[in-house]
Amino acid sequence: MTRFALTVACPSTRGIVAAISTFLAQNGCNITDAAQFDDPETGKFFMRVSFVSEQGMGYEELHAAFVALAQDFEMEFAIHDEAAKMKVVIMVSRFGHCLNDLLYRWRIGALPIDIVAVISNHMDYQKVVVNHDIPFHHIKVTPQNKPMAEAAIMQVVEETEADLIVLARYMQILSDEMCQKMSGRIINIHHSFLPSFKGANPYKQAFERGVKLIGATAHYVTADLDEGPIIEQDTIRVTHAQSPQDYVSLGREVEAQVFSRAIHAHSHHRVFLNGNKTVVFPASPGGYASERMG
Repeated sequence: MTRFALTVACPSTRGIVAAISTFLAQNGCNITDAAQFDDPETGKFFMRVSFVSEQGMGYEELHAAFVALAQDFEMEFAIHDEAAKMKVVIMVSRFGHCLNDLLYRWRIGALPIDIVAVISNHMDYQKVVVNHDIPFHHIKVTPQNKPMAEAAIMQVVEETEADLIVLARYMQILSDEMCQKMSGRIINIHHSFLPSFKGANPYKQAFERGVKLIGATAHYVTADLDEGPIIEQDTIRVTHAQSPQDYVSLGREVEAQVFSRAIHAHSHHRVFLNGNKTVVFPASPGGYASERMG
């Protein structure tokens, strides 16, 4: 039996859940997990339903049959085969903690993704990437060649048919054009001190101010630098006894965890854009299981 995920966003109104449940039951499908949220401030309704097709109905049939219901409720919807892995391009500069963490989680099957390419403006991680049998693309970026470099990046994305770009500490600002073209399909990770401690050495600045919490934020990339809709955040406590180097090490640990959780949520189709915010549903049972150990 094929397992699917149905995602729905529409204006809030009476009868949506009943209509979806009835549709699935009438088409030989059994619901295994469901989550919903009705936002009274935006007037929007969001739902994610995991289900199995017990009578052999495939994606094309289900999608075609659901269109009429979607029109009745003005739904934006998608039906995803949960066995299909999202194609991802990773972009990295010279900090490799998030890249290495993602490679490990990908290798053991903890992230349901297919890493189709790694792009970097430096050569530091070429060997690591190639050793994982993943194509590595060195695309140097300078103020003079930035439009050409971005065109080369987009060529890789299009040729690999990537669904998502993840900026694993890629230290270059993307153009407004690229942000708009890939809206909702680029995830970035950075420390959570912003808007404080901008620029170079944010952890050193935080140390000098005696902060007690270090955090990380994963968000969708928009033309507004570091201000896109937030997907995941976390913090870790520090004390007066920690050094600036401790801050950096602890910060990198939080960044890697937050980043992987955000990518996990997106790749499981658990994240919904809701204006400048997101709705992030919890993982379905078994959603964190790895295919293999170590």
